[in-house]
Amino acid sequence: MPERVLETECVIPRPVEEVFPFFSDARNLEAITPPDLRLRVTTGGPIEMKAGALIDYTLRVRGLPMRWRTRITAWEPGRRFVDEQIKGPYRQWIHEHTFFAEGGSTRMRDVVRYRVPMDFLVHNWLVRPDIERIFAFRSNVIRERFGAMGS
Repeated sequence: MPERVLETECVIPRPVEEVFPFFSDARNLEAITPPDLRLRVTTGGPIEMKAGALIDYTLRVRGLPMRWRTRITAWEPGRRFVDEQIKGPYRQWIHEHTFFAEGGSTRMRDVVRYRVPMDFLVHNWLVRPDIERIFAFRSNVIRERFGAMGS
C-alpha cells in the first residue's frame, strides 16, 4: 500500500497572527469542507489545541456515514501543527499545516501523507479525485474569506 502525498500552497494577504488562529480552530474545518460531506465536529465543549488533543468528527464519504478521530501530534502556535487520523476512512492520514510570515502576508502550506485500503483499485478513480475536490473547495473558501492567491 503506497504512501500518497498531496501538497498545496497559497499566499494569504493577512498576517500569520490572523490566519493561524482560524486554521487551528478545529470547528472551522466545517466551514472549509464541502457541504455534501456533512462534516461535523462532535467533540464537546471547547477544544484546547495542543499536542495530544483528540478531535472527533462525523462525515459522509460517498454517502456512507463515518466517524473520524484525529490527534494533534505537533503543535507550534503561529508556525505549524500536524493532525493524524486515529480512526477513519484512511489507513493513514497525516496532515501538516505550515505557516510562514512574508511581510504582512502568510504563506500557508499543506502536506497530506495518506494511504488507502485497496489502493490499486480505488485511489485513481475515487480517492484522489475526492481529496482534490475537497482541497479545491477549501482553496475557494480561503480565497473568499481572506483573498488568498495561488494554490
